Amino acid sequence: MDTIASALVPLFERAVFAHRGLSSQAPENTLEAFALAVDRGATWLETDVDILADGTPVIIHDSTLDRTTNRAGSFYPLTAADLEDIDAGSWYGKEFAGARLPRLSDFIDFLNERKVNANIEIKQNEQGAERTILLIDAVAKELERLDPERQIIISSFGQPLLMAFHQRHPQYAIGVLYETAALYDDWLAVLELCGATYIHPEDSGLTASKVKQFREAGFGVNVWTVDDVDRANQLFNWGCTGVFTNCSDQMMHLV
Repeated sequence: MDTIASALVPLFERAVFAHRGLSSQAPENTLEAFALAVDRGATWLETDVDILADGTPVIIHDSTLDRTTNRAGSFYPLTAADLEDIDAGSWYGKEFAGARLPRLSDFIDFLNERKVNANIEIKQNEQGAERTILLIDAVAKELERLDPERQIIISSFGQPLLMAFHQRHPQYAIGVLYETAALYDDWLAVLELCGATYIHPEDSGLTASKVKQFREAGFGVNVWTVDDVDRANQLFNWGCTGVFTNCSDQMMHLV
């Protein structure tokens, strides 16, 4: 497969992506979790981004605040000013009380300061196409502030979203996320239409023969979510280029 000549495509083997930071030891998708991951050796982070009412991209996995903050309900009506009143750490442990939901701009600053790279998953925004395009362009605008040596992969489960992102901002590397149940035989067409360099399949049910197919088609293979060291080593031996893990500190010796 031909890759786009202008794409800022990371080249790596055996990468360990700290999934939402070191989320086994700190509240996920907080600066505290990202810092702990980097302190323990991570050079690649994974995070999630969606958008607030005022157009601010925010780092959060769910479409509601309930699971990972002291607030409930959708964050879509909120603005950046509201983030100061949301505690994103106490749910995990009292020592993290006061941790905030980072803005994407905070995350970009962190990447530049700590000189690490990231996979940014754009969430499937539930408010329609107009807000999704706003999210796509807001993410791309923040990425302009990255130091040139920083490496970025843009991923999503939303294939139309990735197609739109690639069409509007073709310079960035794309990774298509797949649940095993949704990994149909048209995966090659989907990856090519999305302008992808990587496929990000679910670990469950993944086989050596499937990895071989992906690699022979010219794609990197980054697998989620792998918390067993032996399984991560097996995947690397099969030719996978990366694993997403909640315990990146335990995986760094595999790199």
